[in-house]
Amino acid sequence: MQRLLLPVVLGLVVVLAACGGGDDPQPQPEAGSQAQDDVQQQRQSTEQSSEPGPLKIAFLGDLSGGLAEIGVEMREGFLLAIKHINAAGGVFGQPVEFVIGDTNTDPTIAVEEARRMIEIEGAHVIVGAHSSTNSLAVAESITGPAGIPQISPASSSPQLAVAADNDFLFRATLNDKVQGPALAQLVNEQGYSNVGLIYRDDAWGQGIADSFAEAFVETWGGQVVKVAVAPQQTTYLSEIQQSLQNQPEALVMLAYVPEGTIILRESIENSLYDRFVFGPTSRNPGLINAIGGQHLGGMHGTAPGTAPGTESALLWESAFIDEYERPYGFPYTKQAYDATIAFALAAEAAGTTDGAAIRDQLRRIGGAPGQVVLADIGSIRDGLEAARNGEDLDYEGAAQSLEWDENGDLARGFVGIWRFTVEGAIEDTGVIPYGE
Repeated sequence: MQRLLLPVVLGLVVVLAACGGGDDPQPQPEAGSQAQDDVQQQRQSTEQSSEPGPLKIAFLGDLSGGLAEIGVEMREGFLLAIKHINAAGGVFGQPVEFVIGDTNTDPTIAVEEARRMIEIEGAHVIVGAHSSTNSLAVAESITGPAGIPQISPASSSPQLAVAADNDFLFRATLNDKVQGPALAQLVNEQGYSNVGLIYRDDAWGQGIADSFAEAFVETWGGQVVKVAVAPQQTTYLSEIQQSLQNQPEALVMLAYVPEGTIILRESIENSLYDRFVFGPTSRNPGLINAIGGQHLGGMHGTAPGTAPGTESALLWESAFIDEYERPYGFPYTKQAYDATIAFALAAEAAGTTDGAAIRDQLRRIGGAPGQVVLADIGSIRDGLEAARNGEDLDYEGAAQSLEWDENGDLARGFVGIWRFTVEGAIEDTGVIPYGE
């Protein structure tokens, strides 16, 4: 396998006091007296009988709007995790509960939904959001100030690593400081040294475009003209023409499917580009269905990858097919599952639904050494028991291990390489490992 050439890197306290209308103070037990022993036994009995309530996990995703196809399947990964956790005995010996919110790919709606799920629905943790712009808005406005742990399965912008989130924001996908250079490596391997780059003008697009361009120029000696585009335009012809100023050999496209479809169609119909390289959001059947395999067949892209052929991945893929009667098809579905399992294990290890306590356990359940936990009901059951017993865990997820650094970024992972086929399908062709 190829490697990246850049080193990218409640408890209840019982207080005895006078109750009722008496004025006389209650006598205090002397040290070592039977009365003191009785008080201690009463306190211990009360603490042991005090159990945390059910853990409630929220899913916040783009279930409508430009990322809906991916978001809906991410929800399926989330729901499969909920089913597996409860089949494994639940958390604190109780079934976990869940609530779902739709952002419609809008940061204002994302913030409103996060507030609803926490303040009204009583969610203790959040799996989401999907887009980097939404995750940043939620982390800095809601989850960080409220002390609610948040794991995004999909947000990859470098801005998340420096967000004002009070260390409550984590992610289950690689930072674009890793994914951008991987895309630059792919472009170089495709034989291109001079490209146009059209990117979505938001936190995600800016982050991956900058990291790609830096690596492509400094590592591979390439030339690139970057052009930002706003979503929801009816035409991008002028932006495409801007990207042509250095007579590029191909177009690198970092856009969502709605605007990407327009960009590709106008590029082809006006004979401006006929060769393309794609970022992760283009790994979508909707794009090739709209443009056609005769135009896009054989053209490559990158996307978040997963550990190839591991026991955990194979178990999960079989379980997904059993549940939904089809294989998974989009990036981030496995990551949504893994984020949900991570929260269950961390909450069980913490022994409470307190957000800071769960946050503090997340880094103990995702990396070696520790008891290995796989994406499988039986293994999750064993992992929950080990967490209750205070043991360290190594959750080898459906996608990869969740080993988090001080910023909540993954310390290890994979970037996947894929291509469109002439027949209109999508093929995964390899992975670039990071941090191994």
